[in-house]
Amino acid sequence: MSTETLTSVKPPKGKPKWLRVKLPTGKKYTQLRGLVDKYSLHTICTSGSCPNMGECWGEGTATFMILGNICTRSCGFCGVMTGRPEQVDWSEPEKVARSIKIMGIKHAVITSVDRDDLKDMGSIIWAETVKAIRRMNPETTLETLIPDFQGITTHMDRIVEVAPEVVSHNMETVKRLTREVRIQAKYERSLEVLRYLKEQGVGRTKSGIMLGLGELEEEVVQTLRDLRDAQVDVVTIGQYLQPTKRHLPVKEFIIPEQFEKYREIGLEMGFRHVESGALVRSSYKAHKHIQ
Repeated sequence: MSTETLTSVKPPKGKPKWLRVKLPTGKKYTQLRGLVDKYSLHTICTSGSCPNMGECWGEGTATFMILGNICTRSCGFCGVMTGRPEQVDWSEPEKVARSIKIMGIKHAVITSVDRDDLKDMGSIIWAETVKAIRRMNPETTLETLIPDFQGITTHMDRIVEVAPEVVSHNMETVKRLTREVRIQAKYERSLEVLRYLKEQGVGRTKSGIMLGLGELEEEVVQTLRDLRDAQVDVVTIGQYLQPTKRHLPVKEFIIPEQFEKYREIGLEMGFRHVESGALVRSSYKAHKHIQ
């Protein structure tokens, strides 16, 4: 039975009031914004126009994307370009580490495009980036938001070996919608990635899902249950927003009360942290997820 009338509203011509955000302000934000512009630093916060940029930067957290900006996959929800990626920049680990140092970042989230074109799927650059950040910024804590590496354990082991404080891999959506939303990804494979990471001794694992793509409440709850069965510690739940007209449309806007309901359900299941809200993104309040 659909819970639509209680949990969501159909997309109107404009976004509902709970999706409207104030422009980022504050001394820390202004300082970091100036450094990003001065040194031409690249963060997902700015390129993705994240609604939480001001809040996160004010707390000393920022997200960086490695391995270029062209993905080998064509997920229906994602605004990243799809095509043939450029060659790997082997100086990138040092560049990212230097950016973090210049910005004075206390907690950095590192993510990447999928690089199925590479034999190692980018896992070597991933490991080298973490090492470079550790050398240049020994006090900075790290979260790595990794792709599935097609489930190949050799590639995942490289991440495990460099021991970031948090290793994250997003499910993105419920099982029924995975083929439509993620195309080349597999629901069970993503669960196996998360399960494997925990089995190999990763201290804190994390995943995230988007709502508003047509999922039902019982499907969201089942996804949370599957994540707990995989021993995931932290989960983020946010509202899907259509990047362009070419991407999947928003089927519904989830009301704040429903996000709160999912947060309570997740905590009852045993997650250490549940960030659930319309504006929540993968790295939202990421610094708290290592505590």
